[in-house]
Amino acid sequence: MTPDVLSRRALNRALLERQMLLRRWKLVPSDAVERLVGMQAQSPLAPYVGLWSRLKGFKPENLARLIEDRKAVRVSLMRTTIHLVTSRDCLALRPVLQSVQERGFHTGSPFAKRIKGVNLEAVLAAGRVLLEEQPQTLAALGKRLGARWPKRDAASLAYAVRYLVPVVQVPPRGIWRKGGLATWTTVESWLGGRLASESAPDNLILRYLAAFGPASVQDIQAWCWLTRLSVPVERLRPGLRAFRSEEGVELFDLPDAPRPEPDVPAPPRFLPEYDNLMLSHADRTRVIAEGYVERIFTRGAFLVDGFVRGAWKIGWKNGEASLLIEPFEPLSKPDTTALAEEGTNLLGFAAGEGKIGEIRFISRTRERRAG
Repeated sequence: MTPDVLSRRALNRALLERQMLLRRWKLVPSDAVERLVGMQAQSPLAPYVGLWSRLKGFKPENLARLIEDRKAVRVSLMRTTIHLVTSRDCLALRPVLQSVQERGFHTGSPFAKRIKGVNLEAVLAAGRVLLEEQPQTLAALGKRLGARWPKRDAASLAYAVRYLVPVVQVPPRGIWRKGGLATWTTVESWLGGRLASESAPDNLILRYLAAFGPASVQDIQAWCWLTRLSVPVERLRPGLRAFRSEEGVELFDLPDAPRPEPDVPAPPRFLPEYDNLMLSHADRTRVIAEGYVERIFTRGAFLVDGFVRGAWKIGWKNGEASLLIEPFEPLSKPDTTALAEEGTNLLGFAAGEGKIGEIRFISRTRERRAG
Protein backbone atom coordinates (compact mmCIF):
# COMPACT_ATOMS: atom_id res chain seq x y z
CA MET A 1 0.00 0.00 0.00
CA THR A 2 1.15 3.55 -0.73
CA PRO A 3 1.83 5.40 2.55
CA ASP A 4 -0.35 8.38 3.36
CA VAL A 5 1.10 11.77 2.44
CA LEU A 6 1.31 14.33 5.23
CA SER A 7 1.30 18.00 4.33
CA ARG A 8 3.62 20.52 5.98
CA ARG A 9 0.72 21.83 8.08
CA ALA A 10 -0.18 18.30 9.16
CA LEU A 11 3.40 17.74 10.30
CA ASN A 12 3.33 21.11 12.04
CA ARG A 13 0.20 20.33 14.02
CA ALA A 14 1.45 16.88 14.99
CA LEU A 15 4.68 18.42 16.26
CA LEU A 16 2.91 21.17 18.19
CA GLU A 17 0.57 18.69 19.87
CA ARG A 18 3.43 16.50 21.03
CA GLN A 19 5.42 19.52 22.15
CA MET A 20 2.46 20.70 24.27
CA LEU A 21 2.10 23.92 22.27
CA LEU A 22 -1.47 23.64 20.99
CA ARG A 23 -2.65 24.09 24.57
CA ARG A 24 -1.01 24.27 27.94
CA TRP A 25 -0.86 20.94 29.73
CA LYS A 26 -1.39 20.20 33.40
CA LEU A 27 1.80 18.28 34.18
CA VAL A 28 4.50 18.50 36.80
CA PRO A 29 7.81 19.75 35.36
CA SER A 30 9.58 16.39 35.66
CA ASP A 31 6.90 14.63 33.60
CA ALA A 32 6.99 17.39 30.98
CA VAL A 33 10.78 17.26 30.68
CA GLU A 34 10.67 13.49 30.19
CA ARG A 35 7.87 13.80 27.65
CA LEU A 36 10.09 16.19 25.66
CA VAL A 37 13.09 13.84 26.01
CA GLY A 38 14.95 16.69 27.67
CA MET A 39 15.15 20.38 26.96
CA GLN A 40 18.00 22.24 25.31
CA ALA A 41 19.70 24.16 28.11
CA GLN A 42 22.71 25.74 26.44
CA SER A 43 21.19 28.96 27.72
CA PRO A 44 20.80 28.05 31.42
CA LEU A 45 17.39 29.62 32.00
CA ALA A 46 15.81 28.67 28.65
CA PRO A 47 13.94 25.62 30.05
CA TYR A 48 12.01 27.87 32.42
CA VAL A 49 10.51 29.84 29.54
CA GLY A 50 10.03 26.63 27.56
CA LEU A 51 8.02 25.05 30.35
CA TRP A 52 6.05 28.25 31.01
CA SER A 53 4.89 28.18 27.38
CA ARG A 54 3.81 24.55 27.69
CA LEU A 55 2.39 24.03 31.19
CA LYS A 56 -0.55 25.39 33.15
CA GLY A 57 0.45 27.31 36.24
CA PHE A 58 4.17 26.65 35.86
CA LYS A 59 6.26 28.18 38.64
CA PRO A 60 10.04 28.51 38.18
CA GLU A 61 10.75 27.44 41.74
CA ASN A 62 9.30 24.00 40.96
CA LEU A 63 11.95 23.37 38.32
CA ALA A 64 14.69 24.96 40.40
CA ARG A 65 13.83 22.60 43.25
CA LEU A 66 14.20 19.58 40.97
CA ILE A 67 17.72 20.68 40.06
CA GLU A 68 18.71 21.49 43.63
CA ASP A 69 17.32 18.15 44.85
CA ARG A 70 19.25 16.29 42.10
CA LYS A 71 16.07 15.04 40.47
CA ALA A 72 16.97 16.89 37.26
CA VAL A 73 20.40 17.66 35.86
CA ARG A 74 22.13 19.60 33.10
CA VAL A 75 24.23 17.21 31.02
CA SER A 76 25.75 16.93 27.55
CA LEU A 77 23.51 14.68 25.44
CA MET A 78 22.03 15.21 21.99
CA ARG A 79 24.32 17.04 19.56
CA THR A 80 26.90 17.26 22.41
CA THR A 81 24.93 20.23 23.76
CA ILE A 82 23.74 20.78 27.32
CA HIS A 83 20.26 19.42 27.97
CA LEU A 84 18.09 19.51 31.05
CA VAL A 85 16.81 16.00 31.78
CA THR A 86 15.47 14.12 34.74
CA SER A 87 18.00 12.15 36.73
CA ARG A 88 16.38 8.93 35.56
CA ASP A 89 16.79 9.93 31.92
CA CYS A 90 20.35 11.07 32.51
CA LEU A 91 21.37 7.61 33.70
CA ALA A 92 19.49 5.95 30.84
CA LEU A 93 20.35 8.22 27.91
CA ARG A 94 23.96 9.18 28.51
CA PRO A 95 25.37 5.72 27.59
CA VAL A 96 23.27 5.63 24.42
CA LEU A 97 24.82 8.92 23.33
CA GLN A 98 28.42 8.16 24.35
CA SER A 99 29.48 7.77 20.71
CA VAL A 100 28.13 11.26 19.96
CA GLN A 101 30.35 12.73 22.68
CA GLU A 102 33.36 10.77 21.42
CA ARG A 103 32.85 11.92 17.84
CA GLY A 104 32.30 15.47 19.03
CA PHE A 105 35.64 15.41 20.83
CA HIS A 106 37.74 13.61 18.24
CA THR A 107 36.38 15.16 15.02
CA GLY A 108 34.10 18.04 15.99
CA SER A 109 36.44 19.98 18.25
CA PRO A 110 40.07 21.16 18.15
CA PHE A 111 40.89 19.61 21.52
CA ALA A 112 41.85 16.07 20.44
CA LYS A 113 44.48 17.37 18.01
CA ARG A 114 46.04 19.58 20.67
CA ILE A 115 46.72 16.64 22.99
CA LYS A 116 47.47 14.01 20.36
CA GLY A 117 49.62 11.22 21.74
CA VAL A 118 48.68 11.73 25.37
CA ASN A 119 47.60 8.73 27.41
CA LEU A 120 43.92 9.62 27.21
CA GLU A 121 42.76 6.91 29.58
CA ALA A 122 45.08 8.26 32.26
CA VAL A 123 43.78 11.80 31.70
CA LEU A 124 40.18 10.70 32.00
CA ALA A 125 40.86 8.66 35.11
CA ALA A 126 42.64 11.59 36.75
CA GLY A 127 39.89 13.98 35.73
CA ARG A 128 37.22 11.72 37.17
CA VAL A 129 39.02 11.55 40.51
CA LEU A 130 39.46 15.33 40.67
CA LEU A 131 35.81 16.06 39.83
CA GLU A 132 34.56 13.53 42.35
CA GLU A 133 36.75 15.04 45.05
CA GLN A 134 35.14 18.43 44.40
CA PRO A 135 33.04 19.88 41.54
CA GLN A 136 35.21 22.20 39.46
CA THR A 137 35.07 24.57 36.53
CA LEU A 138 36.88 23.49 33.38
CA ALA A 139 39.45 26.21 33.98
CA ALA A 140 40.24 24.85 37.43
CA LEU A 141 40.27 21.27 36.18
CA GLY A 142 42.57 22.20 33.32
CA LYS A 143 44.99 23.87 35.71
CA ARG A 144 45.24 20.76 37.86
CA LEU A 145 45.53 18.39 34.92
CA GLY A 146 48.07 20.69 33.31
CA ALA A 147 50.26 20.35 36.38
CA ARG A 148 50.42 16.60 35.73
CA TRP A 149 50.87 16.93 31.97
CA PRO A 150 52.78 20.22 31.74
CA LYS A 151 53.70 19.83 28.08
CA ARG A 152 50.06 19.48 27.03
CA ASP A 153 47.38 22.12 26.45
CA ALA A 154 45.59 22.39 29.80
CA ALA A 155 42.22 23.48 28.38
CA SER A 156 42.17 20.54 25.97
CA LEU A 157 42.89 18.10 28.80
CA ALA A 158 39.89 19.47 30.67
CA TYR A 159 37.67 19.32 27.61
CA ALA A 160 38.65 15.69 27.06
CA VAL A 161 37.09 14.97 30.46
CA ARG A 162 34.09 17.19 29.69
CA TYR A 163 33.34 15.27 26.48
CA LEU A 164 34.31 11.71 27.30
CA VAL A 165 33.45 11.25 30.98
CA PRO A 166 29.73 11.41 31.86
CA VAL A 167 29.60 14.68 33.81
CA VAL A 168 26.89 17.11 34.91
CA GLN A 169 26.80 20.80 35.72
CA VAL A 170 25.86 21.41 39.33
CA PRO A 171 23.77 24.20 40.90
CA PRO A 172 23.55 27.13 41.24
CA ARG A 173 24.11 26.99 37.47
CA GLY A 174 20.66 26.79 35.91
CA ILE A 175 18.78 28.01 38.98
CA TRP A 176 16.19 30.75 38.41
CA ARG A 177 17.37 34.15 39.70
CA LYS A 178 20.70 32.69 40.84
CA GLY A 179 23.05 31.28 38.24
CA GLY A 180 26.77 30.71 38.50
CA LEU A 181 29.83 29.40 36.70
CA ALA A 182 29.59 26.09 34.86
CA THR A 183 30.92 23.70 37.50
CA TRP A 184 31.17 19.97 36.85
CA THR A 185 31.22 16.63 38.60
CA THR A 186 30.57 13.07 37.44
CA VAL A 187 27.04 11.82 36.83
CA GLU A 188 27.37 8.86 39.14
CA SER A 189 28.84 10.77 42.08
CA TRP A 190 26.19 13.50 41.83
CA LEU A 191 23.22 11.19 41.41
CA GLY A 192 24.43 8.28 43.50
CA GLY A 193 23.32 5.85 40.82
CA ARG A 194 24.84 3.74 38.08
CA LEU A 195 24.68 4.53 34.40
CA ALA A 196 22.58 2.10 32.36
CA SER A 197 24.36 -0.74 30.58
CA GLU A 198 22.06 -0.60 27.54
CA SER A 199 23.45 1.47 24.65
CA ALA A 200 21.13 0.41 21.81
CA PRO A 201 19.19 3.40 20.41
CA ASP A 202 15.82 1.68 19.93
CA ASN A 203 14.02 3.18 22.92
CA LEU A 204 15.55 6.60 22.23
CA ILE A 205 14.14 6.47 18.70
CA LEU A 206 10.66 5.59 19.94
CA ARG A 207 10.75 8.42 22.46
CA TYR A 208 11.89 10.84 19.78
CA LEU A 209 8.97 9.88 17.57
CA ALA A 210 6.57 10.36 20.48
CA ALA A 211 7.91 13.89 21.03
CA PHE A 212 8.82 15.00 17.49
CA GLY A 213 7.25 12.65 14.94
CA PRO A 214 6.32 11.81 12.30
CA ALA A 215 9.95 11.95 11.19
CA SER A 216 12.49 10.55 8.78
CA VAL A 217 15.67 8.70 9.66
CA GLN A 218 17.54 11.88 8.73
CA ASP A 219 15.38 13.86 11.16
CA ILE A 220 16.18 11.49 14.03
CA GLN A 221 19.88 11.69 13.26
CA ALA A 222 19.78 15.49 13.08
CA TRP A 223 18.23 15.55 16.56
CA CYS A 224 20.65 13.27 18.36
CA TRP A 225 23.70 13.04 16.05
CA LEU A 226 23.75 9.27 16.22
CA THR A 227 24.54 7.76 12.81
CA ARG A 228 23.42 4.73 10.81
CA LEU A 229 19.99 4.79 12.41
CA SER A 230 18.34 3.21 9.37
CA VAL A 231 19.33 -0.17 10.84
CA PRO A 232 17.47 0.16 14.16
CA VAL A 233 14.57 1.93 12.42
CA GLU A 234 14.21 -1.07 10.13
CA ARG A 235 14.29 -3.28 13.19
CA LEU A 236 11.46 -1.22 14.67
CA ARG A 237 9.48 -0.91 11.41
CA PRO A 238 6.93 -3.67 12.17
CA GLY A 239 5.71 -1.65 15.14
CA LEU A 240 5.70 1.71 13.35
CA ARG A 241 3.45 3.41 10.85
CA ALA A 242 4.96 4.83 7.65
CA PHE A 243 4.00 8.06 5.88
CA ARG A 244 5.42 10.25 3.13
CA SER A 245 6.12 13.95 3.14
CA GLU A 246 4.96 16.10 0.24
CA GLU A 247 8.52 15.78 -1.10
CA GLY A 248 8.31 11.99 -1.02
CA VAL A 249 10.53 11.41 2.03
CA GLU A 250 9.56 8.37 4.10
CA LEU A 251 8.42 9.30 7.60
CA PHE A 252 7.93 7.03 10.60
CA ASP A 253 5.62 7.36 13.56
CA LEU A 254 4.10 5.52 16.48
CA PRO A 255 0.78 4.04 15.35
CA ASP A 256 -1.34 5.67 18.05
CA ALA A 257 0.50 9.00 18.31
CA PRO A 258 -1.69 12.11 17.91
CA ARG A 259 -1.88 13.62 14.43
CA PRO A 260 -4.37 16.53 14.60
CA GLU A 261 -6.12 17.94 11.58
CA PRO A 262 -4.05 20.58 9.76
CA ASP A 263 -6.63 23.31 10.42
CA VAL A 264 -6.59 22.93 14.23
CA PRO A 265 -6.00 26.44 15.68
CA ALA A 266 -2.56 27.09 17.11
CA PRO A 267 -2.26 29.92 19.66
CA PRO A 268 0.73 32.29 19.71
CA ARG A 269 3.64 31.01 21.76
CA PHE A 270 6.98 32.43 22.88
CA LEU A 271 9.88 29.95 22.82
CA PRO A 272 13.35 30.43 24.33
CA GLU A 273 16.59 30.44 22.40
CA TYR A 274 17.68 27.01 21.12
CA ASP A 275 14.31 25.38 21.86
CA ASN A 276 14.37 21.83 20.51
CA LEU A 277 11.17 22.49 18.56
CA MET A 278 13.37 24.34 16.07
CA LEU A 279 16.47 22.12 16.17
CA SER A 280 15.24 18.56 16.00
CA HIS A 281 14.62 17.85 12.32
CA ALA A 282 16.78 17.73 9.22
CA ASP A 283 13.86 19.44 7.46
CA ARG A 284 12.84 22.27 9.78
CA THR A 285 10.26 23.74 7.43
CA ARG A 286 7.48 22.08 9.40
CA VAL A 287 7.94 24.92 11.88
CA ILE A 288 10.38 27.51 10.48
CA ALA A 289 11.08 28.87 7.01
CA GLU A 290 14.63 28.39 5.75
CA GLY A 291 15.31 32.10 5.60
CA TYR A 292 14.46 32.58 9.26
CA VAL A 293 16.78 29.98 10.83
CA GLU A 294 19.79 32.23 11.24
CA ARG A 295 17.68 35.12 12.48
CA ILE A 296 16.52 33.25 15.59
CA PHE A 297 19.63 31.17 16.22
CA THR A 298 20.64 32.95 19.44
CA ARG A 299 17.30 34.60 20.23
CA GLY A 300 13.89 33.57 21.40
CA ALA A 301 11.34 32.92 18.67
CA PHE A 302 7.59 33.34 18.62
CA LEU A 303 5.00 31.24 16.83
CA VAL A 304 1.94 32.55 15.04
CA ASP A 305 -0.39 29.92 13.57
CA GLY A 306 2.18 27.34 14.61
CA PHE A 307 5.12 28.68 12.61
CA VAL A 308 8.06 30.89 13.57
CA ARG A 309 7.20 34.45 12.54
CA GLY A 310 9.76 36.47 14.43
CA ALA A 311 12.08 36.93 17.38
CA TRP A 312 11.74 38.38 20.86
CA LYS A 313 13.88 39.55 23.72
CA ILE A 314 13.26 40.83 27.23
CA GLY A 315 15.24 43.90 28.19
CA TRP A 316 15.84 45.20 31.70
CA LYS A 317 16.29 48.81 32.77
CA ASN A 318 16.13 50.13 36.32
CA GLY A 319 14.53 46.91 37.51
CA GLU A 320 11.78 47.04 34.86
CA ALA A 321 11.25 44.31 32.26
CA SER A 322 10.19 45.23 28.72
CA LEU A 323 9.45 42.93 25.80
CA LEU A 324 10.82 43.61 22.32
CA ILE A 325 9.04 41.73 19.53
CA GLU A 326 10.51 41.66 16.03
CA PRO A 327 8.17 40.18 13.38
CA PHE A 328 9.92 38.89 10.28
CA GLU A 329 6.83 39.53 8.18
CA PRO A 330 3.64 41.60 8.50
CA LEU A 331 1.15 40.26 11.05
CA SER A 332 -2.61 40.64 10.89
CA LYS A 333 -4.28 42.82 13.51
CA PRO A 334 -5.88 39.81 15.29
CA ASP A 335 -2.53 38.00 15.37
CA THR A 336 -0.78 41.11 16.68
CA THR A 337 -3.37 41.51 19.42
CA ALA A 338 -3.15 37.85 20.45
CA LEU A 339 0.64 37.97 20.42
CA ALA A 340 0.66 41.10 22.59
CA GLU A 341 -1.68 39.42 25.09
CA GLU A 342 0.60 36.40 25.33
CA GLY A 343 3.56 38.77 25.59
CA THR A 344 1.96 40.50 28.56
CA ASN A 345 1.72 37.13 30.28
CA LEU A 346 5.35 36.39 29.43
CA LEU A 347 6.44 39.70 30.93
CA GLY A 348 4.57 38.91 34.13
CA PHE A 349 6.32 35.56 34.35
CA ALA A 350 9.77 36.95 33.60
CA ALA A 351 9.49 39.97 35.88
CA GLY A 352 8.22 38.03 38.87
CA GLU A 353 7.88 40.61 41.62
CA GLY A 354 9.73 43.18 39.55
CA LYS A 355 8.26 45.98 37.48
CA ILE A 356 6.51 45.20 34.21
CA GLY A 357 7.32 47.58 31.40
CA GLU A 358 5.96 47.92 27.91
CA ILE A 359 5.78 45.73 24.84
CA ARG A 360 7.38 47.18 21.73
CA PHE A 361 7.05 45.82 18.22
CA ILE A 362 10.23 46.63 16.34
CA SER A 363 11.61 46.27 12.85
CA ARG A 364 14.74 47.43 11.11
CA THR A 365 12.95 50.55 9.94
CA ARG A 366 10.46 51.43 12.63
CA GLU A 367 9.25 50.71 16.14
CA ARG A 368 5.82 50.91 17.74
CA ARG A 369 4.33 50.10 21.12
CA ALA A 370 1.63 47.51 21.67
CA GLY A 371 -1.78 48.84 22.58
